[in-house]
Amino acid sequence: MKMEDIAKLANVSKAAVSLAFSGKPGIGPDTRERILQVAYEAGYSPKSREVATTKVDKSLLFLVCTNSGIVLEEYYQQPFFKELIHFIEERCRQKGYSLIFSTVDVEFFQRDIQVVADEKRSVGTIVLGTNLTREQIRDIHAKLPNLVVLDTCFETLPVQFIQINNVMGAYQAGVYLSNIGHTSIGYIASNVRIHNFDERKRGFMAALTERGLMVPEAARLSVAPTILTSQDDLKRQLTTYLENGHSMPTAWFCECDYIAISAMKTMNELGIRVPQDTSVIGFDNINESLVVTPELTTIHVDKERMASLAVDLLTDALSQGTSKIIVDTIFVERNSCAAPVDPGLAGQKPDNSGQD
Repeated sequence: MKMEDIAKLANVSKAAVSLAFSGKPGIGPDTRERILQVAYEAGYSPKSREVATTKVDKSLLFLVCTNSGIVLEEYYQQPFFKELIHFIEERCRQKGYSLIFSTVDVEFFQRDIQVVADEKRSVGTIVLGTNLTREQIRDIHAKLPNLVVLDTCFETLPVQFIQINNVMGAYQAGVYLSNIGHTSIGYIASNVRIHNFDERKRGFMAALTERGLMVPEAARLSVAPTILTSQDDLKRQLTTYLENGHSMPTAWFCECDYIAISAMKTMNELGIRVPQDTSVIGFDNINESLVVTPELTTIHVDKERMASLAVDLLTDALSQGTSKIIVDTIFVERNSCAAPVDPGLAGQKPDNSGQD
């Protein structure tokens, strides 16, 4: 059976079949899943796909496992991952390697990983580990042993990891807010939990605890982590918080820039001014943090360094052994944060009576 046969069975073009197998953008998730299901039921494994035109010994595979929580089907359009992929491609070009893409649907994890392993199209694999569990990474490593996992870490696995120093970055944010005079601080978390977010929470709370501060339970909110627009759910949470008689915190830490940008837009719709009424800090320093108004104070993640390290670990004489690398963060101060206007007013509700 050939690729053309799969195209006929799925009632799609040969190009669509190629995109489905490669994980590249260009077709919708339903079409991709239908093609993969047809191929699976037909017993077709694209082992020979484009082997003649791909130099296997000079190729690396970028593997992404998508779900509906953090890493979406259109992951290549999500700002953080888009920037990371750009730097991986640049480093591959510098070292004379091509980069191949494959996407695994978490719902069909075991089946799709086996298909990727059977293809054997590259000498090494970079796995985006943002949303993966320890067990999933262990299973991938069993089938694709020469790999580097980006953006998470499980210390007990004999696997190469490159992760952000999430604890350090969030700790920097907590220290900064305390140093400029904030004592009434809120926390906006992701409602989808991953390793990175748990580490950021640990670092931020540690900084506050060391300074005799804490985030009240009522000031701990949670929202979707992949939305850059205002969110009705956050609007309801903030409104309920204020209606219950709580004072507006003078600052908020958000677990990622998506949440911070969404929070600022939501607060603007509620008449809460940033940073006059409350300060906001994000995490990741995506490009969008520079185009939002006010520009977002955030934690810079060195995505270029992470990308270079991943490619180098796989291409420098195919290094032996395993490494677990932590990439430190840099605090970036912009206009979404300011000291409380008056220490005596800290924690009071904003007066919006003069706004239009």
